[in-house]
Amino acid sequence: MKKYLFLTFLIIPFWSFAQTVLQGKVSLNDISETFTAPGVSVYWEGSSIGTVTDDKGHFKLLYKPELKKLVISYTGFKTKVIHITDPLKFVTQSLEVEASELTGVEVTVAKRKPTERLALSNAGMININSGELLKAACCNLSDSFETSSNTEVAIADAVTGTKQIKMLGLASPYLSLTQENVPSIRGASQVYGMTFIPGSWVENIQIIKGAGSVINGYESIAGQINTELVKPILDTRIFVNAYGSEDGRFELNNHLNTKVSEHWHTGFYLHGNARNMEMDTNKDGFMDTPTGSQINLMNRWQYANSDTGWISNLLVHYLYDQRKAGQLSHTVAPTLWQNENRIHQFNASAKLGYLWVDMPYQSLGFQADYKQYKQASTFARNLYDIGQNTLYLNALFKSIIGNTNHTFTTGVSSITDVIEENVATNSLSGDYNRTDFSVGAFFEYSLTQGERFGLTAGARADYHNRMGAFITPRFHLRYMPWQQGTLRLSLGRGERLASIFSENQKLFSTQRAIRLLGTSQEKTYGLSPEIAWNYGLSFTQHFTLGGRALELVADLYYTNFTQQVVVDWDNPREISFYNLNGKSFSTNFQLEASYEILKRTQLKVAYKWFDVQTDYTSGRRVQPLQPKERWMVNLSYETVPDQGKQWRFDATFNAIGTQRLPDTSANPLAYQMEAEAPAYTTTQAQITRVFSPSIEVYLGAENLFNYYQKNAILSANNPFGTYFDASMTYAPTLGRMIYGGIRFKLK
Repeated sequence: MKKYLFLTFLIIPFWSFAQTVLQGKVSLNDISETFTAPGVSVYWEGSSIGTVTDDKGHFKLLYKPELKKLVISYTGFKTKVIHITDPLKFVTQSLEVEASELTGVEVTVAKRKPTERLALSNAGMININSGELLKAACCNLSDSFETSSNTEVAIADAVTGTKQIKMLGLASPYLSLTQENVPSIRGASQVYGMTFIPGSWVENIQIIKGAGSVINGYESIAGQINTELVKPILDTRIFVNAYGSEDGRFELNNHLNTKVSEHWHTGFYLHGNARNMEMDTNKDGFMDTPTGSQINLMNRWQYANSDTGWISNLLVHYLYDQRKAGQLSHTVAPTLWQNENRIHQFNASAKLGYLWVDMPYQSLGFQADYKQYKQASTFARNLYDIGQNTLYLNALFKSIIGNTNHTFTTGVSSITDVIEENVATNSLSGDYNRTDFSVGAFFEYSLTQGERFGLTAGARADYHNRMGAFITPRFHLRYMPWQQGTLRLSLGRGERLASIFSENQKLFSTQRAIRLLGTSQEKTYGLSPEIAWNYGLSFTQHFTLGGRALELVADLYYTNFTQQVVVDWDNPREISFYNLNGKSFSTNFQLEASYEILKRTQLKVAYKWFDVQTDYTSGRRVQPLQPKERWMVNLSYETVPDQGKQWRFDATFNAIGTQRLPDTSANPLAYQMEAEAPAYTTTQAQITRVFSPSIEVYLGAENLFNYYQKNAILSANNPFGTYFDASMTYAPTLGRMIYGGIRFKLK
């Protein structure tokens, strides 16, 4: 039986299936030049069946014989409607610049959903575009997920106020965080990295839950989040966003894009923010959020030549961020407990690609990325400094086997991290310098058999100087058992080295002793690498209710660790790191419904249930600071555009269930917390007035009903005492915050 299964798998790529998928490529023409077009809407007229083009302008769309007209639309360009008579033909189309704004009817027809589940994606990719990002203040990438039901946002600690992104009940280190498919936020930048990508720089975000693609590496365990930045070719010529909030935060974003020559475009991007006001909502003598400033500069160049097939992207990015937190500056005390944090980051990236002009399904690409990150931090008497230099190289080739139903991507990649890390506390001090290097090869095959069936199977083989040689398999299956219903299955393996101090920096905001209980001096921190398997099941069903589309999604994911670095907070006098001895797992169930309840009024409701447990030395326990349940309700409405004018309204309600707190029963009664944190709710809302295609103003509120954690810091009145601990934050530390801003863009 096994032999027959093996032979079946071998011959799958060579089957000849009936062509039921329409494929093509879209380009944009700005009068003097034609270039590839990512994010273009492609759909059948009079239906909800559609997709968007990928970063090379390619699309796949289910062929429907009864639907003859294909609509291709992109904001700022003339919408094109073409008649499809031969579904086997590869469609190639170019859109021309629209001299005037699209009419209201055209805008309604061409409008994309703010969050889209790509129908033909075997991995169930979720695309979040600018329509979703503009629903919140979106100061930086960590704020971009406030209205997303596919990730969770939590406050990391009561001092730095940084936000942590979770998925499937697991923290961000277990996610693959990439920027334009290049590993981006990892290692030293785990805590602060998402605050270094301004929201206005983000074009769209792609999310894959569970096992991702082997093309992007072996570290992903809970999922992948890829951020696509705005492109000089497609971005507006001038963009300005000015923002201010009542907590004293002010920021300015500026984009300046220009065409340098026939094939070269460049963009200069500036972000600056500052906060000088000290806020203390809960009156504990500590700032609710840090003061400080950031200067963030990026310059990118794009080359595109559709005649030759060559494309290139160059990027240079520099950032300086300095923050101050802790006790209020006017506090009367012999010595103030304060946190100071200074970060320099430099990034240079180059991509070179070649697309065969006569074979647009075939391409060759090279990526090189260098990042330097330096952080110097003081947490009162605790010191933490880390520097990381990373070089990432990747070469990949994409083509077909027989026909475009069978595609593959193969290549080689390497990543080198040179890390200098220094820790100085009352219980532990020393340097933890190291060099990590890995090199690997990957192969990924994708099969598309129309709307009924799709499969993606991939594997990569890597050698790491600390983890040795290992194989990473990933598998995705898509099947439509009946009309408008899609079932997806996934499984995959992930392996990573934990950077225990950079990923758990909130430990320095405590008086806890640090215990490293690893068993091997040859391993990083004496601890083994982390290895986990992820299994996923997802079902999507589309209905028509009252003449409007209703989408229901049910997800079930299970992550099982075979090796893990356990972070044990359950002794209030210490934090311990040790290798897993037993079981550790995460189970996540999600049910989501999205429906247009009234015309132009969209309702999204999501429910999540979590069961995350680990075998600690004290026994099996639920992971602390992980809610058992979460509810999210998002309601949005927008008026019909009238000569470029429009109103947009949006509100998001979150209900966070009870969560276990780290055990503090060994403390004196005055310094104990409850065993469980109470459930609570938060609400945010925003109103946007579009005055013209160039100007819009927005006004909003976060934490509208002013819920905040009142006892966020243990022993706040004696921060240098034995029981001081600012790590047990389960709710917002900042109360209601009103903000507003203005956006200006010139095409």
